[in-house]
Amino acid sequence: MTDRGRTALQQTRDMIRIGPSAMHWQQGSLVIDINEMSTPHGNRIRGQVRVHPSAVTAVELPLTPDGTHVWRPFAPTARITVDIARPGWAWSGHGYFDANFGTRALEDDFSYWTWARLPLQDGTACLYDANRRDGSHLETGIIFDAQGQARPLKLPPPAPLRRSLWAVKRETRSDPGYRPHQVKHMLDAPFYTRAAIKTRINGEDTVGVHEALDLDRFRNPLMKPMLAFRVPRRSKWRGHKTPSA
Repeated sequence: MTDRGRTALQQTRDMIRIGPSAMHWQQGSLVIDINEMSTPHGNRIRGQVRVHPSAVTAVELPLTPDGTHVWRPFAPTARITVDIARPGWAWSGHGYFDANFGTRALEDDFSYWTWARLPLQDGTACLYDANRRDGSHLETGIIFDAQGQARPLKLPPPAPLRRSLWAVKRETRSDPGYRPHQVKHMLDAPFYTRAAIKTRINGEDTVGVHEALDLDRFRNPLMKPMLAFRVPRRSKWRGHKTPSA
């Protein structure tokens, strides 16, 4: 990923392009074209990911009482195909497409959160737990069926996970008596971790994506220089012209 200036942005109803990478809808599928440099080694990452949703939901979940942050699960249940121009980087499987929107910085409203997306036989379960700065807590569980319809999930109790490589605290939820655990490392940073975990929900064992975000660590002034190293910044872009309003 690269932070870019306004001149790198091009957007229409069905497409967004930022620098040399873009996303667009094509016959009900989301096509993601990637053309980036990885860090810290500067290797080129080029290829395409296609997301094929079983349905697009109409669900929006406010994460704060005043609506300053919103989670939008566009396609909790989807198939994906990945074709990256590197040996062994082409595969297909199940996936999802979601986004977070906000009008304030995350670290201003939250101190910590965990999230998980877990495939089940009758749909997809999403878990959201967050500690807000005002002392309140968000505890949400939703099951989405293949048509994108949502229903509440009776939340199982919290369950600890082993800390990440950067010692970020991690927890999820599972049926009583089951100990969830990591089965695949994905990403580790001093304030954020993403991994595939195995847990048990409503008596069903499932492997899905889990993330934990420590926003007390993120707001530390020492963290910003580290982010600039990991995420390069390019303020100007000459690859295309931004359409006029």
